[in-house]
Amino acid sequence: MKQKQACGTWESAITTEVLLDGARGISEVIPDKNACWWVESRPTEGGRNVLMHWQDGRTREITPADVNVRTTVHEYGGGSWWAENGVAFYVDYADQRVRVISDDASAQSIRLLTPEPSIKRGMRFADLRLTPDGHWLLAVCELHDKDGGEPANSIVAIPTDGSMQLVTLVEGADFYGSPRVSPDGKRLCWVQWNHPNMPWDDTQLLQADFTTNSNSCSSTGQQVIAGGEGLAIVQPEYSPDGVLHFVSDKNDLWHLYNEKSSDPVQIFDGEIGYPPWVFGLSRYCFDQQSKVLAARFTKGLEALDGASQYSAFHALRTCAGNFSYVGCSWQREAAIVFNGKEIVEPRTLGFDDAYLGTPETIEFPTSDSDTAWALFFPPANPDFSPLDDEKPPLIVLAHGGPTSAARSHLNLARQFWTSRGFAVVDVNYRGSSGFGRAYRKKLAGNWGVADVADCVNAAKFLAERGDVDANRLLIRGGSAGGYTVLCAMAFYDMFAAGASMYGVADLEALAKDTHKFESRYLDGLVGAYPEMKEVYQARSPINHLDGFDAPMIVLQGSEDAIVPPNQSRMIVEALDKRGVPVAYIEFDGEQHGFRQAKNIERALLAELEFYLRVFKLLPPEEHSDLPIRNLV
Repeated sequence: MKQKQACGTWESAITTEVLLDGARGISEVIPDKNACWWVESRPTEGGRNVLMHWQDGRTREITPADVNVRTTVHEYGGGSWWAENGVAFYVDYADQRVRVISDDASAQSIRLLTPEPSIKRGMRFADLRLTPDGHWLLAVCELHDKDGGEPANSIVAIPTDGSMQLVTLVEGADFYGSPRVSPDGKRLCWVQWNHPNMPWDDTQLLQADFTTNSNSCSSTGQQVIAGGEGLAIVQPEYSPDGVLHFVSDKNDLWHLYNEKSSDPVQIFDGEIGYPPWVFGLSRYCFDQQSKVLAARFTKGLEALDGASQYSAFHALRTCAGNFSYVGCSWQREAAIVFNGKEIVEPRTLGFDDAYLGTPETIEFPTSDSDTAWALFFPPANPDFSPLDDEKPPLIVLAHGGPTSAARSHLNLARQFWTSRGFAVVDVNYRGSSGFGRAYRKKLAGNWGVADVADCVNAAKFLAERGDVDANRLLIRGGSAGGYTVLCAMAFYDMFAAGASMYGVADLEALAKDTHKFESRYLDGLVGAYPEMKEVYQARSPINHLDGFDAPMIVLQGSEDAIVPPNQSRMIVEALDKRGVPVAYIEFDGEQHGFRQAKNIERALLAELEFYLRVFKLLPPEEHSDLPIRNLV
């Protein structure tokens, strides 16, 4: 029989140790001839990204123990490596230079391919691709200068012979992505865009004639293939028979097109594309007969033909007749699937599946007579149930981006809460991806308004339906989600407490002090600055401190270049002066998002303790050293 106990205090097998010990994040997978490569991130090694290799049932770590495979182009990175024909090319985080290594992992096989920049990490590379002749490695290049001006972006060719004589192929636009070469090596395509657009707003797909040999590399005769005029083109790829394909949102949903027709190649239920916050995303690929294999989103949930055992997918790729992808489900973490078989299985979690339920997809009314979407996870624990007549507290999750989406797979960080007696609702507020361009653009000019209203109305919907305790509503989020949290706390009296991870407190400060990739992002989300300065001020939580009455916990990385620490420090000090209960932890060495296991653990446990102390569910003798200012 289940023991009745106050929600939030249930003992759970999903501890921070379970979340972190042996945990790995698999971001990219590339099949090779009878082999497979991937990169996995390891929280227990400071978030280090390790290049791995599988062949004939044998798995090996390829990169040396002191190497972190990670690029910082656009700060968010992605596409930091490429593998083909038994060799891999990768960017080392320490210096951002490109190296090559063979699949035997021998130290003597490692060679530098890019020169040392004039300033540390001043020349960065991403979205690597090898030319068919093997003589050149294409990459997006981001060049920083010593004066700290805006970096210059271009597409370059890196000679694989180690001569380090880089060739600039394309330049002049503010941003570039997805350099790809046709199978015959005669055409080069890429995506480009300019301020103030983001790559999911307005981009162009271009193509040029391409010529390479062992001594030279050049592109000529650029022409626009698709995009512009309010269309977003993502993920161009050449099929094996040489036809250029691309994903376009010209008919609302991100569908697949090619250069030969104005109609979609195939009509899928849902959309294929995803906002390229990072390089190297791959949501579709081709088999040897050029047939399309595509993962897609339908109302926030994912699907792939022939893979119904999984609920989320990424890194779909084919090579030499081999097909690989990463598959996850609601009950299992990421697995690598190679030709239909799992070559890397998820961790054995070692606890009852009763902790891991499938969420309910909810559609609920929100502001402006509109509707929004969310995934609802009720409390789940095989050993505990609520007290008589008790309804659980609710945690509202506001995802980042804000163009991201609630993840449609097992995320133990959610079950950490539900297994302790909290209900969780992961909100796909207006602006989220997976619902089409029109839904995504509903946040245009409305950031800090529509997203906040949707989070508030998701909580209201579940409280009125009787699923949760209306007096114990919580909200948490990181980055853009942290801004949503701060706005909700400043402009609404809905929530009993909130947790902001590296969230934006001052829109004006963000507009003046952030990196190139997002330096004009707010033009679309809020409006042009300084022309609309008053709107920026009106929507900045730091200017509405009189609205903060409920307790807040704020967590921040000391080296965050995207949302600098001063944003969090300002809000904390201001709340402290007003006497509002507030806790603050700043993690040394962390950037935008926590990568080190010890910091991930401390952040999560501190947040749990914070909620329990706010709800007076934690006896005083069990308090840790978490300082909560002004909490009586």
